[in-house]
Amino acid sequence: MKNIILIGMMGCGKTTVGELLAMRLKRTLVDTDKLIEAREGISVAEIFETQGEGYFRSLEMGVAQALSLRDDLIIACGGGLPLQEGAMAALKQSGVVIWLDRDAGDIFDGEDMSGRPLAQAGREAFLERAAQRAPIYEKWADATIHDFTSAVSTAARVKEAVETIASWEENKGGEGI
Repeated sequence: MKNIILIGMMGCGKTTVGELLAMRLKRTLVDTDKLIEAREGISVAEIFETQGEGYFRSLEMGVAQALSLRDDLIIACGGGLPLQEGAMAALKQSGVVIWLDRDAGDIFDGEDMSGRPLAQAGREAFLERAAQRAPIYEKWADATIHDFTSAVSTAARVKEAVETIASWEENKGGEGI
């Protein structure tokens, strides 16, 4: 079965929704940031601080390319991963990309941003970053989710979107999910 790839701004709920989907669909969740942290033995914030963003992005690229060779995963991508054309092109070939398009102001106001290096410049910078990334997320997304009333409802919308895409692919002669 194809992978389900979740993209969106940091703090939008990719990991939480991914956990619910993994349980419901009996799949494995892989959070790219957590995988990098496990491999490097330090946090993303520490990688940014000690090695720089460029090094982190190269780790992301490697993780994305490796995950794209696997099937039946729920992949929660780091917020900046979709900015890398090669990483997203590989992931998109392996599955369905779902953009969790949660309001950036709600994210910043409602989530703990202390451990997120690219959220340290304040609310306005975060909103600006979200606005800059929106067209990129939209470019890669096969479907966009706007329902954030609860993690359960968001996961249900993702599941519905994936099923709709799979049905469409089957009708068009694709391999489905």
